[in-house]
Amino acid sequence: MLSGGTAPATLRRAGVVGHPIDHSLSPLLHRAAYEALGLRQWSYGAVDVPAGELAGYVASLGPEWTGLSVTMPGKEEALALAVGLGEAALLTGAANTLVRREEGWWADNTDVHGLTAALAEAGLRSPGTAVVLGGGATARSALVALTALGVTAVDVRVRDDLRPQTAALLERLGPTATVRRLSEAPVVLDRAVADVVISTLPVSATPPVVLGAADPPVVLDVVYAPWPSPFARAVVDAGEGRVPVVRGTAMLLHQAVRQVELMTGHDGPVEAMRAALVEHLAAVA
Repeated sequence: MLSGGTAPATLRRAGVVGHPIDHSLSPLLHRAAYEALGLRQWSYGAVDVPAGELAGYVASLGPEWTGLSVTMPGKEEALALAVGLGEAALLTGAANTLVRREEGWWADNTDVHGLTAALAEAGLRSPGTAVVLGGGATARSALVALTALGVTAVDVRVRDDLRPQTAALLERLGPTATVRRLSEAPVVLDRAVADVVISTLPVSATPPVVLGAADPPVVLDVVYAPWPSPFARAVVDAGEGRVPVVRGTAMLLHQAVRQVELMTGHDGPVEAMRAALVEHLAAVA
């Protein structure tokens, strides 16, 4: 007991795991949230956990650990550790969040919330059609977010064959879907073609982009470093600087806000976290 009979605050720990991990901005965002919320007893770090080692790492955590942010390559491993799944994790087959509960670890996918909030901030309203570039776990998050926003027709562009898990999700969600190879046709920036374009591609894969005759769609690239990404540069060049691209940091911010809420039980301090992110990006630009 401290003087005056006040018990010491209980230490709470959380962190981000993945491989590689040095680039992660999650510590910046979560620590900004703890400071804004006055959670002085909370800490958040980053640990490099290669593929296949997540189960052992989680088993080593003490009772003070309340949550983990999970990046590649551990998102599917996280599902196998969980005693229960949030709806987004269940639909996408991937979890970027583990939260400790009395019965064990609970898995969820806050990327869906991150994409939904980022698109809303970008001005997307009542979309009907979409193009999704890529067919992996992040593309599945994009498909869930888009159907929740009202998209009823989606054009999925993939480098190779569509993954079975993504094909099954499309069937479950129910939009009219076209699946094509990236090399088959350019991405047309035209609301007559699609209201929104989301790229979940790595920086090594950039399809050709052309500007259509109508208004351009909302465009989001989940990549946030390097920036501008090759795809973002292709969009800017095709649109002669008139088509903005939403940087992946918008999704990153909002998925982290949701993680803070799940792990701490407090409302996520969006603006405090945004301010920390903006300051950091300005410093490294």
